[in-house]
Amino acid sequence: METYLVGGAVRDALLGIEVYDRDWVVVGATPKQMLEKGFEQVGKDFPVFLHPKTKEEHALARTERKQGRGYHGFEVFAEPSVTLEEDLIRRDLTINAMAQTPAGEIIDPYNGQQDLENRVLRHVSDAFSEDPLRVLRVARFAAKLAPFGFKVAPETVALMRQMVDSGELEQLTPERVWQEVVKVLNSVKPSEFFEVLAAVGADKVLFQELHALHGVEQPEKHHPEGDVWIHTMMVLESAGRLSSDIDVRFAALMHDLGKGVTPRELWPKHHGHEAAGLPLVKAVCKRFRVPKKVEQFALKVTEYHGLIHKALSRDASGEKRSELKPELKPKTYHKVLQNCGAYKDAATFEKILTACMADARGRLGFESVGYPQKDFWMRLLRAADQVDNQEIIAQGFKGKEIAEQIERGKINNIRAFIQSLDSDSLLSD
Repeated sequence: METYLVGGAVRDALLGIEVYDRDWVVVGATPKQMLEKGFEQVGKDFPVFLHPKTKEEHALARTERKQGRGYHGFEVFAEPSVTLEEDLIRRDLTINAMAQTPAGEIIDPYNGQQDLENRVLRHVSDAFSEDPLRVLRVARFAAKLAPFGFKVAPETVALMRQMVDSGELEQLTPERVWQEVVKVLNSVKPSEFFEVLAAVGADKVLFQELHALHGVEQPEKHHPEGDVWIHTMMVLESAGRLSSDIDVRFAALMHDLGKGVTPRELWPKHHGHEAAGLPLVKAVCKRFRVPKKVEQFALKVTEYHGLIHKALSRDASGEKRSELKPELKPKTYHKVLQNCGAYKDAATFEKILTACMADARGRLGFESVGYPQKDFWMRLLRAADQVDNQEIIAQGFKGKEIAEQIERGKINNIRAFIQSLDSDSLLSD
């Protein structure tokens, strides 16, 4: 009975990444022997045990044989006769197919260390193609390891394309896809995940609404980066720099889906794309069973990012900061604050503004542009909300009249706030 550290812990340690989770493989043992040593069995599909003290997972060495479609269609063989090399060859990538002995010796039968040095994501064997989830996993590793310069090997890209063409990805459950998306949105470079999927055609299968953004033209003056797909990937990266909140990052990914359904003859303009995007965001969220809170936030950003941008504007020259001025009507400002829930939840509204800032900065040459709209909206909210509800009630208003008076008071406060401003007070980023 021999125990080895395997997988991500070995890989990350060699890359100098801090290791949080450690997985182990046990060679030469039976479930009975594991239980006798105090391990707790937790695996149903194959024998996985929790260490009695550390609670780290220990899996018996195993092999797998494909029996059906999808990523559940496997027959697992876990016996004391299964070798370490046989267990490692069933893994996805060479950099994940290394093991370490208790003495610290690296066991690397499939050249994972060489691929680590060369910054290559390469499949271990043709058995890779038996599990469609691995297409998403490779894309996720590309996102996680992008700061180290990792790229997917050409032969692995070709194999992933074959898997997409075979229809295997359609067997993935919505929950499993969403789990991968969550992990990606928490990664260092989430756009790399979607770029890899696009390179193998998987975006068209899983994320049709995003795929539709490829090649969709935008006004060059405002979007020198090119089409909507490129812009969306840049906004996603910008959101990652501004916030670690998954709501903000997912909304950044969804915010411009409406541009994908603009008739070609109207390009490069996309009037009304905000409203056009709402059913598309809902479709994505329904398909992947996205949590309601995440969906609602993405819908607010999708619907109102245009108006939030337009809160302040410059004249045609657009260069002199003194030309910055409020653009919308007081009732429109109030409508945005009301419908975004700002009066009830200022913190969430501020997150919406952060997503809009990511949109503004997700453009070529605008990556560090100031976004005074965020400060302006928060100041506007504080001013608008200075309505004494009790005073209104004391004046004798009742029922529906109270709400009408509160709304009127907020709009009047907005109007007074705007009139009190000078251009210098609007310059905060």
